[in-house]
Amino acid sequence: MADEIATLAGGCFWCTEAVYQNLKGVKAVESGYIGGKLPNPTYEQVCSGATGHAEAIRISYDPTAISYADLLDIFFATHNPTTLNRQGNDIGTQYRSAIFPHSSEQESEARAGIERAQADQSDPIVTAIEPDAPWYPAEDYHQKYWDRVGDQNPYCVAVIPPKLAKLRKGFAARIDE
Repeated sequence: MADEIATLAGGCFWCTEAVYQNLKGVKAVESGYIGGKLPNPTYEQVCSGATGHAEAIRISYDPTAISYADLLDIFFATHNPTTLNRQGNDIGTQYRSAIFPHSSEQESEARAGIERAQADQSDPIVTAIEPDAPWYPAEDYHQKYWDRVGDQNPYCVAVIPPKLAKLRKGFAARIDE
């Protein structure tokens, strides 16, 4: 079976990328921009909030090793899907919680994933399901950020380890160590 693609926006792409890069069945994780109106945006343009893009990750995965539903369950467990246009101290539409399905099947699974996740939340989930849109890879210095230099960034050191702890606690069998 051919690899499939999942595109998720859960706040800072450095933090979201770190969660997915060591999962069994995940072939690649790329940070980038999606859902805006400016072609080929730069990081600075997206950070301004003026382009409409979300910081997101594009996951290439083997659906025989990890399902789209599993990717969604991990997504909801490792970010706050109840805050509109915000993740922690990151505020703006570029940090929104969104799913960009690549098929009608993924869209149906996204709706089911929101329903499953809502049971674990006291506030309503505000994660948007947005239409697939042009994907723009982030600049090279954003790729594999946590592995390369994240431990030198105080923001990442504060945000990523708790996400990885949630991943290990709830999805240990999915981690490729």
